[in-house]
Amino acid sequence: MDWQAHARNLAARVVRAESRWHEPLATTPRHTLVPRWWENVDGQWELRDGASDPERWMHAAYSDRTLVTRVGPLHADDASPDMVTSGLPTSSSTLPGLVVQMYRHAVIADDSEILVTTGSGYGTALACRRLGDKRVTSIDVDPGLVATARERLDALGVHPQLEVRDITGTLPGQYDRIVSTVSVRPVPPSWLAALRPGGRLVTTIAGTGLVLTADKTEDGSAVGRITEDGAGFMRTRHGDDYDRPALDVWETAQHADGEEVTTSRYPLLYVPDSWDVMSMLELEMPGIDHRVRQDGDERTVWMLHPDGSWARATAGGFLDAPTVHQGGPQRLWDVLERIRNRLNREGRLPVYGAQVAITPDGETTLSRGAWSVTL
Repeated sequence: MDWQAHARNLAARVVRAESRWHEPLATTPRHTLVPRWWENVDGQWELRDGASDPERWMHAAYSDRTLVTRVGPLHADDASPDMVTSGLPTSSSTLPGLVVQMYRHAVIADDSEILVTTGSGYGTALACRRLGDKRVTSIDVDPGLVATARERLDALGVHPQLEVRDITGTLPGQYDRIVSTVSVRPVPPSWLAALRPGGRLVTTIAGTGLVLTADKTEDGSAVGRITEDGAGFMRTRHGDDYDRPALDVWETAQHADGEEVTTSRYPLLYVPDSWDVMSMLELEMPGIDHRVRQDGDERTVWMLHPDGSWARATAGGFLDAPTVHQGGPQRLWDVLERIRNRLNREGRLPVYGAQVAITPDGETTLSRGAWSVTL
């Protein structure tokens, strides 16, 4: 397989030829790091095996898209041929363009010592090609992922410091840059402790599309901003799979009338389709589980909260006013409508471009004008 030609084409699509990330992209065999992956087909995850279909393998590995490598506790490497599974993605190989975007936000210098997250090892390999092995530390909470990445990176002649660590806990050294392609809320205080003065951290806020950059100051705190571009990453996890505390609420929310039935003033919105609305809602009311179902022309969306609150909205067509049922201690749809009112009134929401202040103990505050929220 002429993977080099595919890698060069990928590099040309992602960056300009003079970029310092062009050569890493053009010389890193992503397919070696992702030999198998999961694809979502009608709500189920189907296994794809590269060796059994080399053309599809090359197309997938050198496309600028994320490849899901683990669903729930099941890694694609360990799945049986033609297997189908369900659940939430728990690890992936992030799309190359987004990896580079996060690295660019970090403003990495040639002598930077950086900490990154492991996953498939692809982002780690790019950092090593750019900086050299000795300047890169890569961590993941999953021992199996770290062991597999180590083996595959060794085969490529790439030998960063790899460790099994929970990124929200103590980190294994001191760094000029921390770039996390898993999302957190709030910023772990261990990051401030591990950053050198003047060092920069780059991450996303869990449940949002917000990329946060912040520079450490001499007093041990950090200041920065939410970038104008968005990105979404999986949340940090501390076990084999994510907890889904709203599952019990789902049983009620599917069919119950609830305590309040209203007609929405806006067309039906599945919140994850609108990153700015989703981000604002998650900041104000974290932990909502969003679901959607299409039945012919009729579409229904649900919002489920671990405290027992829920909302269900149904509309027969795109322009039809949805009928909304709500139950539990909080009115989730009302919170959503207030955010949409603000968006219509002001033309944008204050989340993108917001200023960020992080205390040494990790308290993270976003602010823009009169608006602020502390995570």
